[in-house]
Amino acid sequence: MAVNDLVLVQGMRDTRSALSRWSADPWPVVRGWLLASGGISIALLAAVLGVASVVKPDLGFSYVPKLPHGLELERVLETMGRNSLVLALHAFACIAGFIAGSSLALGAERRSAISGWVHERARPVAFAWVIAVTGFSLITQAFALGTVGSTLADSLGISPALLIATALPHALLELTAVFLPLAAWTIASRRDEWNELLAATFVTVTMAIPMLLVSATWEVHVWPYILRAASPLV
Repeated sequence: MAVNDLVLVQGMRDTRSALSRWSADPWPVVRGWLLASGGISIALLAAVLGVASVVKPDLGFSYVPKLPHGLELERVLETMGRNSLVLALHAFACIAGFIAGSSLALGAERRSAISGWVHERARPVAFAWVIAVTGFSLITQAFALGTVGSTLADSLGISPALLIATALPHALLELTAVFLPLAAWTIASRRDEWNELLAATFVTVTMAIPMLLVSATWEVHVWPYILRAASPLV
């Protein structure tokens, strides 16, 4: 059997083993992911608050959410779609962690000296890519959401802190969902359990989708009313 086939078979075996073990007692694993993802989300919201407090409002645009009319299915799906792109980015980073931490290492052990050396040197490149993608995602979201938050708070005549307080119910759920794969990556890296990351990607994405649907529905149907109740201007 070729080396690539052996690596694929071993990867599938590790994935099935992890899924089987987690299904027998899922809560400890899920709890760890949720706590880690929630911690990342709180840190990002703190960064957004910091950015929103110092950047100037972008007065050329209006970000005040419109009141819902009917089901607003299109707006819900649009909101969910934007968040799903971030989830997909983090899921690909998680898969890259599986490839770098498990597949490349296994392939390097079974190849010739030169080919094994190339595979071994590819691991830090893959890890660097994961870290770069994660850092880019966090920094981009902090500045983008901070700018929107500054503008929205100014438009409503409220402080950025109050704005974030009104958004907490859906924002914390939304961010926790999109950061679940990153949380799984972080925990696996600390425990050197790279071979479980493919299974973790499947499970965390499956968990995140309904969470994103709930948060998008709240953002479209409930949050505009909370904003108007908090604002002295609208």
